[in-house]
Parts: sequence; C-alpha cells; structure tokens
Amino acid sequence: MLTVLIVYHSDYGNTERMAAAIEAGVKVGGAARVSRKQAADTTLDDLLAADLLLFGTPVHMGSMAWQMKQLVDRAGKLWLENRLEGKVGGVFASGGGFGAAGGGVESTMIGLWSHFLQQGMVVVGFPKSLPGYAEGGLQWGPYARCADNAGLPRPISDQQLAAARAFGAHAAETAVLLRGQ
Repeated sequence: MLTVLIVYHSDYGNTERMAAAIEAGVKVGGAARVSRKQAADTTLDDLLAADLLLFGTPVHMGSMAWQMKQLVDRAGKLWLENRLEGKVGGVFASGGGFGAAGGGVESTMIGLWSHFLQQGMVVVGFPKSLPGYAEGGLQWGPYARCADNAGLPRPISDQQLAAARAFGAHAAETAVLLRGQ
C-alpha cells in the first residue's frame, strides 16, 4: 500500500483547501494511506515514513512560506544521510500577486522541486492533459491564484480544486507505477 504525506502551510485557507482536494484525488484509487499535516507539525520521521510527499505553500514575495522553508531546511539532515532518495514528490501552491503571472509562483514551485531533486527524489509534474490544468495548473503542479488583477483576495475556484484533485490522483498513480506496488 502506498503511503502518502501531504504537507502544507496555509495563511488564508486556500492552500489547505488545495491539500484537501489533493487528498481526495489520492484516495480515488483506494490503494493509499494518506496523512495531511501542517508544515510546522511535520517531523523528519513523517517524511521518512511516506512513499509520496506532496508539499504545498502559499507564495510569499516569490518564495515559499517560511514554515515550509523551515521544514525543507530541517530535512537537510536527511540529505546528508541519503534517506529520501527514491521517494516520489510533487508540489502545489496558492497565491495572489499583481497581474496574471501569480507573483512568483513558478520560482516558489521550482524551489520546492529543487529541494526534492537535491534529496534524490523523483518529481511528478502536472501534465496539461489532466482535468483542470487550464484553470489551475502549471507544469510544476497545481496552482490556485486567489487574487484578482489588482491583488485583492478572491476565493479559490471549483476549477482550481478540480485541478488539485486531478493532480492528487495523477501523483498517486505515478508513485504506484514507480514504486512497483
């Protein structure tokens, strides 16, 4: 059975809603044991126990939330010991920012991907063929832009949540294939 850990930080609830949608997508196949935890509450043992790690964060000035960065930094100890090599990872993010670009979401997601790749993990992207990609996806993973073009908050959309669910299912299917389970 695939063990999945969804780790996130959420400022206004949008990243948390994405994490819940991803969890629902992972559970579609039924062959997974899923845990969802706040980054601040996640231990290195939690990371070691999972086959698939899915990290989500709001975008803070073009980077991940400090709570997620703190976990990434703590996981450096595991890098020294090669303990996460071969695990599967994926990322998701929410944010606002001005304009349609999302205020640095790509650099945020690439930063999380970089952490996974440094750890020797296999990273799952978000193919454009999946449902919801056009409304809530980037090749790096699902993204929920939760602000209008003036930077004012707006709620996460149903289409963005559908994209997150599709990504959860895709990431779990990929992990099962890669792990041979």
